[in-house]
Amino acid sequence: MIKHLQHPVFKTLSAIAGERNLAVYAIGGFVRDIFLERPSKDIDIVIIGNGIAFAEAVAEKLKVKLAVYKNFGTASLKYQDLEIEFVGARKESYRADSRKPIVENGTLEDDQKRRDFTINALAISLHPDTYGKLIDPFNGIEDLNNKLIRTPLNPIETFSDDPLRMMRAIRFASQLDFKIDEVAVEAIRNNIDRISIVSQERVTDELNKIILSKKPSIGFNYLFDTGLLHTIFPQMTALYGVDYIDGRGHKDNFYHTLQVLDNICETTDDLWLRWAAILHDIAKPATKRFEPGHGWTFHGHEDKGARMVPKIFAQLKLPLNEKMKQVQKLVALHLRPIVLSQSIVTDSAVRRLLFEAGDDIEGLMLLCKADVTTKNEYKVKKYRNNFELVQQKLKDVEERDSIRNWQPPVTGTDIMELFGIKEGREVGIIKNKIREAILEGDIPNAREEAVAFTIRVGEEIGLKVVANSNIN
Repeated sequence: MIKHLQHPVFKTLSAIAGERNLAVYAIGGFVRDIFLERPSKDIDIVIIGNGIAFAEAVAEKLKVKLAVYKNFGTASLKYQDLEIEFVGARKESYRADSRKPIVENGTLEDDQKRRDFTINALAISLHPDTYGKLIDPFNGIEDLNNKLIRTPLNPIETFSDDPLRMMRAIRFASQLDFKIDEVAVEAIRNNIDRISIVSQERVTDELNKIILSKKPSIGFNYLFDTGLLHTIFPQMTALYGVDYIDGRGHKDNFYHTLQVLDNICETTDDLWLRWAAILHDIAKPATKRFEPGHGWTFHGHEDKGARMVPKIFAQLKLPLNEKMKQVQKLVALHLRPIVLSQSIVTDSAVRRLLFEAGDDIEGLMLLCKADVTTKNEYKVKKYRNNFELVQQKLKDVEERDSIRNWQPPVTGTDIMELFGIKEGREVGIIKNKIREAILEGDIPNAREEAVAFTIRVGEEIGLKVVANSNIN
């Protein structure tokens, strides 16, 4: 293990451990990531003794500032590219109504027992006499090799004590493409009600980490199969299942959504585009209808889904800001490029899509491509070719007409000055007609033509240009 401890900070930690004759260990994610061959800049240090006193000595030696959290018995510092946290070894016990543990001083074994998973209970000694020695009491290395998430203690106890660990187990499985030990899966099923004592912010933080993993469907399948998803995000579980009438069924919209999510993850790391993939069909259960002679329909699910987005974001404590509006817009528009790709694409339709999507047009196209989940290679190829035609048309129209994030060439102030009127109904009528004329291609998106058009529209509704107006 010594070759993985080459950063100079480890020599300092080891020297102080030797001077004070303290058992000191690197533990947790840093050690795990050595075996996963993943870079890690966060190092947890556990000391058998006073963790804060040891951290103070290290900070003094390194000449850096130390942050001390006496209530938690921890301290942390930043050194070069590393963030290091110090804590004294401890054992924990829990009350039934709280994730906050009752903490006592403990041994290294006590500290490793309190860890969430065997792969996070690995420790490396930093004392000079045993420098680089690996301590692995729960066969964490074997679990890493077997790609298995397992708890050091009975998982029922582990998950009941801190129910957030159920989400973390699923998150690690999704991030690492590991399996969760079947005993642990059953323990999650038996403890899903305990998630209610965890704050929504912490649950959503873990959910977002699952969504940001390379293949989020791994995590969502675990969330669904254990029942956790039914508790934390029931609107998504409502997508599950297929109904049949007269022998005709629709696709399972839950698994379709997971496929769309995985698809979009191949092209973007953007969390909010991934949320748009999750929510693009969220209103299908509410809009599902069977029409004899036609089959299953979901008319208006895009509009209803967009209206559901703010409530879902509020429920999950996601930000109610521009990110939410971006997701809402993408949900509302997600069918538009697909419709365009199935018909003759007019400049007018393209201008309207650019007008409504604005800077989110590229994200919208990524979402629409991800929404193609058919296994029919002919249909996939056809959709892709058509999408390429739509994208080229979007590019051509934008270069010519500058519709994206469109600002009217004639403003409401211009209209009031031109006709000598106050803000009111007439101004709104004229602004709408200017917008429609430009989107339909009746006039170019240019000032001079728009002013001339404004004068014509104004005269049609009984307005006259004032003599001293100099709008041009």
